Amino acid sequence: MSRERLQRRKGGTRATTAQPSRKGRRSSRAAGPSPFWGPRTYPWPDRAGKFGRFGGRFVPETLMFALEELEAHYAKVRDEPTFRAELNQLLHNYAGRPTPLYLAERVSEDVGLRVYLKREDLAHTGAHKINNTLGQVLLARGMGKRRIIAETGAGQHGVATATACARFGLPCTIYMGSEDIRRQALNVFRMKLLGAEVVEVAQGSRTLKDATNEAIRDWVTNVETTHYIIGSVVGPHPYPMIVRDFQSIIGYEARAQFAEKEEEGPGALLACVGGGSNAMGLFFPFLGDPGVEMIGVEAAGEGLGGRHAASLVAGEVGVLHGSLSYLLQTPDGQVEVAHSISAGLDYPGVGPEHSHWKDTGRVRYTSVSDADALAAFHTCSRLEGILPALETAHAVVEAMRIAAKMHKDDVVVICFSGRGDKDCFEVARLEGEEI
Repeated sequence: MSRERLQRRKGGTRATTAQPSRKGRRSSRAAGPSPFWGPRTYPWPDRAGKFGRFGGRFVPETLMFALEELEAHYAKVRDEPTFRAELNQLLHNYAGRPTPLYLAERVSEDVGLRVYLKREDLAHTGAHKINNTLGQVLLARGMGKRRIIAETGAGQHGVATATACARFGLPCTIYMGSEDIRRQALNVFRMKLLGAEVVEVAQGSRTLKDATNEAIRDWVTNVETTHYIIGSVVGPHPYPMIVRDFQSIIGYEARAQFAEKEEEGPGALLACVGGGSNAMGLFFPFLGDPGVEMIGVEAAGEGLGGRHAASLVAGEVGVLHGSLSYLLQTPDGQVEVAHSISAGLDYPGVGPEHSHWKDTGRVRYTSVSDADALAAFHTCSRLEGILPALETAHAVVEAMRIAAKMHKDDVVVICFSGRGDKDCFEVARLEGEEI
């Protein structure tokens, strides 16, 4: 929250410039580009696929043609009325958008200010991932790619990919680490019900990083017939841009919905960050609003001095899975094993645009431990009757933390990225209960 805004709310007179009427500010916030597509004045990525010094393409030569083909096809169709109309129709009638912006009254009372939840858990498949997979399946179909592969950690991207492929009758292979298969057995069963082949990856840490490695190997081998649906704002250009654009519908909806509910914009936006797609989706449409603080919440795991997955908070710059970003690595440059109670945050890297935002200071990144996330899982469930995904619970913790530092009349918005059904077996196991 800006100092001027805080002074206004406390009755001060620090702001000396004339302020537009509340009605005028409300109308201006509701206006803006249509969902999915960022403002044309935003300069990133540049022609080289970079976000400042981050991003780019660090891939085998075999994949360069596929990336160039995808970039060219996306540039061609992103503004075509037929493409946009078909995607809009799918998002509305199939995925259930727009998702609600819900005032969590009992959580708000508990923390001492108004807390809104952007309810991505109510989208079809139970998370924000469907926004991206529907768009990318349309791109694959337009390029004549008849086979789809993907990686998944928490399983939500795998389920969303399998769902989109079932909708269009495309064969689908999902790579998933054996540790994540154990933690997310329900989502594995859902993927198989939807017709996907789930390939278990038993190498390395047996989590998302290793599943991504195997998916890339498959893609290199079958690049002419296969489209790889990357699930987050990571990977080589143009993937971070494409996933950002498809997920930005979250923020464009939230911006318009908030304008109908409140007279001033939110004081802060919060979202968990693994690869970073749900945070990117919420934050991107608010970039031009300097009074809105944005906070990305990583997984501190067992603590930043031990096992964790906080690439932005405690990592260094390096190359992982095709792009330059912050990541966890050893002094000799080897990728570290990440850890989080949540399979969706258990990744040793992060998207290049988030890395750029960290360096520019536009977004503040922090971290939350396993223990605190688990406590928030219970708190949100009991206060609101809504089970958050363990990933989402990290953002709920941070909202509770910052509430003490904000004015009681301020408002925060949490990207409620997914529902917690998938985590119940793991939470029960950790707490010594048997389901």
